Amino acid sequence: MNRTPVVFIHGAWLRASSWDPWAERFARRGFRTVVPRWPGEGAPGFRPGAPEVLGRVGLDGLTDHYAAVARSLGASPVLVGHSVGGLVAQRLVRIRVGRAAVAIAPAPVGGAVLPAGAARLWTPPVRPAGDLVSLTAGRFRQVLANTVDTAEAGSLFVHHAMPAPRRLLADLAAAAHQAPACTAGAARGPLLLVSGQEDRLVPDSVTREVYKRYGDCPAVTELKQFADRGHSLVVDSGWRSVADHVLAWLDEHGIHARPGGGR
Repeated sequence: MNRTPVVFIHGAWLRASSWDPWAERFARRGFRTVVPRWPGEGAPGFRPGAPEVLGRVGLDGLTDHYAAVARSLGASPVLVGHSVGGLVAQRLVRIRVGRAAVAIAPAPVGGAVLPAGAARLWTPPVRPAGDLVSLTAGRFRQVLANTVDTAEAGSLFVHHAMPAPRRLLADLAAAAHQAPACTAGAARGPLLLVSGQEDRLVPDSVTREVYKRYGDCPAVTELKQFADRGHSLVVDSGWRSVADHVLAWLDEHGIHARPGGGR
């Protein structure tokens, strides 16, 4: 089938199932959708399928995992990532793996550093020890789902929450200080950065700073800000407005469900 593939990359503390409504919506528009799990993630539920595997996941390994998926598709995909997935999408499009990337509330890159309050949210606690860091339901609402009511936050937690690898969280601190974001010039595909203006985990100010650091890059880089939205903007009840903006942006840049034009 001659359809443009879209690879969805989820972030820390949300599992791949958080992309299911997006995948259905994009598929209805004619795209070929791919929603890979992280290594060791397992099926929906709180417990990872292989905790010893998930616990070893770092940023480079996660990037390589999705690079392998993208390269296996037979056509260059669109990469849509959230949180850590947004950082992975940027890393991949920079090395020309993927024809375009959308980074939604992306973990910082290129010298954009989280303010102290947000940085503490990403910092894994010293205790309890172990390779995986979990959030309680209350912490999940405080950190990820602060713009929705208690009932919706609880439902999101039950259906989509999973632990994050401690190694990955440590890697993110180093990634924020890596080289400037624009290294591939105009050769890379277009990039859309998306932020929620009430995001506590990746504040809007951080995504705006990342956007500014792409300022000298000749490749297309654009920013979309959503008012009154938190870090859960891809999975909470307002996800459609974000997904539809992404679909419209792809169309605007000539990236259609069927290469050659049209849906």
